[in-house]
Amino acid sequence: MLFRKLGILTIVTVYLLVLAGGIVRSTGSGMGCPDWPKCFGRWVPPTQVSELPLNYQQIYAKKLHGEVEFNPVKTWIEYVNRLLGAFTGIIVFATFIASIPYLKKDKTIVYLSFLAVVLIGANGALGKFVVDSFLKPGVVTAHMLLAVLVIFVLLYAIARSWSSVTKVESVIDRPGLNRILIVTLILSTAQVLLGTQVREAIDKVVSIFGYENRYVWIEQMGLSFYIHRSFSLVLLGLHFYVIWKLNKSIQTKGILFRFAFALLLMVIIEIATGMIMAYLGVPPLVQPVHLTLALLALGIQFVILLLLNSEIVFKKGAELN
Repeated sequence: MLFRKLGILTIVTVYLLVLAGGIVRSTGSGMGCPDWPKCFGRWVPPTQVSELPLNYQQIYAKKLHGEVEFNPVKTWIEYVNRLLGAFTGIIVFATFIASIPYLKKDKTIVYLSFLAVVLIGANGALGKFVVDSFLKPGVVTAHMLLAVLVIFVLLYAIARSWSSVTKVESVIDRPGLNRILIVTLILSTAQVLLGTQVREAIDKVVSIFGYENRYVWIEQMGLSFYIHRSFSLVLLGLHFYVIWKLNKSIQTKGILFRFAFALLLMVIIEIATGMIMAYLGVPPLVQPVHLTLALLALGIQFVILLLLNSEIVFKKGAELN
């Protein structure tokens, strides 16, 4: 089925975009292209300073906010991020077009796919504001949260298209599992938001100590970092409880159990990346991996919640042959 294949590709692309955005931020490449949608006034950015006007520092002085030296690596990191963002917009729109045959069977799939197009467009516009505001913390956080919403919408649409061919194992204590999953999802989202505050605190430390002094960043962090670090252990315990509760509530280990086990594994790896950042000087490539794992965990939690309540949320789902 074309819609399912495109939908899965779209979700993968959105996660890759999150990863790319994390790399942009962790390497300080957010202002690698000081204008939008062009980069230094060009559709294809320069690779060396000789390709820029002699007075480029004066031209972009206000937008560069002190970053007056052209850095081709940062420029191209940001440019590739923008290209991936454009591709994501195209593939989301293609997914919407592929959903149209569902109009007669399950209109909700079409509506959700269209909503994803609107949200990805809004997030693209917000991306421009991120540049214009010189990476203003609240705007960057909103930019990321909107990406999470896009993921949830796409996951729901695609899950509905699979509803008639996906067999979910019977669950004894469905209400109890629902409660713990909802609590876990809410607390995990709060942990992601807290993580954005930690990232904002790092930005402030970077402005003082620079990217070359990564090993002193953690020492300068405030209370948000220690809360974020300690709260990860609470979430780990919650996920172990989810596995235990689910194991008690099912007789056969099917799709629900596999997703729950994958979720636990994801959380463990995510905590491991957090420890690497805390004790090894916040390596630039570990930061985006840490964020992407967090959003993957949120996505899996959402899918488990959908599957657990498949009789309700998928009752109008239909398969197209």
